Parts: sequence; structure tokens; C-alpha cells
Amino acid sequence: MGQREVWRLMSRFNAFKRTNTILHHLRMSKHTDAAEDVLLEKKGCAGVITLNRPKFLNALTLNMIRQIYSQLKKWEQDPETFLIIIKGAGEKAFCAGGDIRVISEAEKAKQNMAPVFFREEYMLNNAVGSCQKPYVALIHGITMGGGVGLSVHGQFRVATEKCLFAMPETAIGLFPDVGGGYFLPRLQGKLGYFLALTGFRLKGRDVYRAGIATHFVDSEKLTMLEEDLLALKSPSKENIASVLENYHTESKIDRDKSFMLEEHMDKINSCFSANTVEEIIEKLKQDGSSFALEQLKVINKMSPTSLKITLRQLMEGSSKTLQEVLTMEYRLSQACMRGHDFHEGVRALLIDKDQSPKWKPADLKEVTDEDLNNHFKSLGSNDLKF
Repeated sequence: MGQREVWRLMSRFNAFKRTNTILHHLRMSKHTDAAEDVLLEKKGCAGVITLNRPKFLNALTLNMIRQIYSQLKKWEQDPETFLIIIKGAGEKAFCAGGDIRVISEAEKAKQNMAPVFFREEYMLNNAVGSCQKPYVALIHGITMGGGVGLSVHGQFRVATEKCLFAMPETAIGLFPDVGGGYFLPRLQGKLGYFLALTGFRLKGRDVYRAGIATHFVDSEKLTMLEEDLLALKSPSKENIASVLENYHTESKIDRDKSFMLEEHMDKINSCFSANTVEEIIEKLKQDGSSFALEQLKVINKMSPTSLKITLRQLMEGSSKTLQEVLTMEYRLSQACMRGHDFHEGVRALLIDKDQSPKWKPADLKEVTDEDLNNHFKSLGSNDLKF
């Protein structure tokens, strides 16, 4: 072999080494970034979960869901872990929901990510709901969609004055999932039906007054509350509840203000008790108050298919267990992925941001019972099972 061939081989070998080094670094950086999207730490008597994507309002990725689920199950079995705390990094959000733009784009690219994402997210929602250890969610900042699923099924939910709660899914051609069909119809009167269909936002102490949070704490005391929980020695559920109750009792912010929807609850209970979306709309028209007409305007912007799915979801969910609801919602999620409105909603609100989705069908009367029944149909061996 001549000297030129030796040099050529060495050059190719070095290029190969460089490529491998680069690929290794890329893999490592990708893994590191993904790992840092959620922090899982044992502190004092507690396992602490920190959703760590503040630039993305702590939106949930599949990797985060997997890490949280795995660690939650380990802590549940660990005799040295007495409670689990979950919180969001930054001041803006606890968790703004699942990363739905990524899901929509993956579906369009035929990557088949949605069945896996929704299956594992709902499995995590159930794990939170059935967790054998006291579970404390610090819902400070935006708490929507998937963020609600990570908190509302847990034993303790602590809201601050900066908490902003909503289930806005009908605006993106989806439905209030992550167990919305379980907790929403169990709120006072028809409040849950109203929140589900309109995506109405609750703020601060009203999240507690609505029954979504179990406690309310001033945000400036949140760090101190967490430190007090971590300092407990082998605490019982009652010990934890006592600490939360003390902070709740001391909270002064908006203590004397009434629930923002208090004056409208009779209207909400009357209008949203109807059995069809068309009847709800008719009742809002007949009511004619500025509040009713405002809700009418909001509902008319939503996906007609989503509205009908959502009403039936809540009506059926009112008598189901959480697991039964999540199985139903998994069927609905997969039907929505196959349909038009979810992808159109994501385009209009998150990609092009023209806020003008073109729903298909565009009219409630065009959404047939057959369409609805197909959304609720069993997936057979592909159903979500616990």
C-alpha cells in the first residue's frame, strides 16, 4: 500500500471518528435536554417533581410523562418517601398542557405518535388518582389541559393568586380530556359543564372556590410551605393536611371576595342542564342577559363536533370511575386525531395564529348521532386498559 493510500485511509478514519464524536454529543445533549425537562428529586421526607420547561410554560412531552410515571411508581413503593410534591419551574405556569402542536405535526407526518402519547398520559393521570402516598400539587400560574390532569386527581391541590385554570379544548377541536369527564361533572351544579363547553378561565382563589383546588395559599408563602412539608418527620396524611390548612387559614388575598361566578350560578345551572348543545344554546338565547349572550358568542366559535363530544363525555362520565372515563377519553382522543378539527384548531391557534379555524362540519346540525357514536366506539384490543 502506497503512502497516498495510507493518508487517504487515515483521513477517512479521522472523518469517521469526528462524525461519531459529533453524533455522540448530539445524542448526549438530546438526552440531557430531555432529562432536564423534568427534575425528580428526593428531598427530606418527599419526592419532588419539578416540570422544567418554563420557556414552554412547562408543557408536557412524552419523555416527561414517562419519567414522572416511572418515578411515581418507585416512590409509591419506597418506605422512606412519605409524600409527593409536584410543581412547575418559573413564575408563569404550573403546566399549560400537553405539547399538542408536536402531536399534530407528528400525526400529519404519519409518525403515529398520538396513540402512544395519549395512552401514556392517561395512564399517568390514573397513577396520580390512585397514588398510595399523599400527593400535593402546587398549582401556581397557568394550569390547563394536561396540567390539570397532573394535579386535579391528586389528594391535595394548592392554588395561589396567580393560578389560571382552564380546560380550553373545544377551541382547538378536542375535548376536556385527562379525566375531565370525571372531575368536571362532579363540580357544584352545572359548573363543570359550563367550564368544559366554554373554556372559561378561573383565577386565583376562584380555583379553590370552584372545588378544583383543595387549598389556597399566597404565592409569596409557597416556598415556605414547601420547606415546612419537606421538614416533616415521617408524616401521616393528617400531618400534611394540617400544614396545608394552617397556610390556607392564614391567607389574606381575596378572602372577602365572593366567587366570581356566584351571581351567575342560577343561570349556569339552568342553561347547562339541557341534554343537547342545541338546547343549551336556545336556553342562553332565551335568558338574554349580557352574561348569557357572552357565553353564546364564545360557544359559537367552538368546534361543533367538540361541543357535542364534550357534552356527552361529561354526561356519561358523571357515573363512571376515573379509569372508565380515561378509557372512554382514549377512544375519543384517537377519533379526534383521525378527524379534521383538531389539526385545524392547532393550525389556527398555535401555528398560523389567525384565530380563524374552519371547522368541518361547521354547523351543529351537521354533526350526526352516527358521527358521535363513532367517536365513542370501542377500539377492541387497542383500548386503554389498566
